[in-house]
Amino acid sequence: MQARAYSTLLVAAADGVCTLTLNRPEKKNAIGSVMVNDLLYALEDAHADASVRVIVVTGAGDAFCAGGDFSQMTGGAEGEALPHKGDYRDLLLALWRATKPVIARVNGAALGGGLGIVAASTFAVASTSAKLGTPEVNVGLFPFMIAAVLERVMGRRALVRMMLLGERYDGARAAELGLVSEAVAPDELDAAVARTVSAVLDKSPRTLELGLRALSDTEELPLDEKLPILGDRLAECLATEDAREGLLAFLQRRKPVWTGR
Repeated sequence: MQARAYSTLLVAAADGVCTLTLNRPEKKNAIGSVMVNDLLYALEDAHADASVRVIVVTGAGDAFCAGGDFSQMTGGAEGEALPHKGDYRDLLLALWRATKPVIARVNGAALGGGLGIVAASTFAVASTSAKLGTPEVNVGLFPFMIAAVLERVMGRRALVRMMLLGERYDGARAAELGLVSEAVAPDELDAAVARTVSAVLDKSPRTLELGLRALSDTEELPLDEKLPILGDRLAECLATEDAREGLLAFLQRRKPVWTGR
């Protein structure tokens, strides 16, 4: 991973896992333009590093991300920024279209813009004590951009209720609504994230990349256009070394050894 002078983010990579920690605990990791920019750089670097197999996003302190930094919306500053790479829309797209699995480790409040990060991630594992929701309506705003990813993981009635009433849910209720993949007791959070990480690391990185890319490339297409493309992607996958190794290992009743090719 490339070393960068992040002002709002802690980045650590080891054993195939890149952990991105939102690091403004005094502000409950509220997200602003600098943090968005930092995340875009870190996600790009993690994808460019062949040793990184899975990305974990979490928050420092007792919050995941308590939403947008209102002080910046009114002219406040967050810190010295890296050269501009993109905005919050670009961040949601980068997460949704990631070709390496991204796990949101939801250790505390995930509200507004923070909830958008959770919804756009590949997996989301939450503490049952976490609070998730879209309280923007209470200050005269509406979660316009994050609605685009929320509507892909939630049913419409539950989504509209949450956004219009500004309701907040604990981790268990969030799991019921599809906001997160799994909710566990606070002291079990790290173990649950580790299980998901381990399951990802057990799979072929090339296959996961091809699968995630295919989902992203075809999700907006009608079925008659999608199926031929996915057929071509299947052929591409079958031609990889990992597919051949996986099929051979199955026939030989042994654990496959992935090369990522």
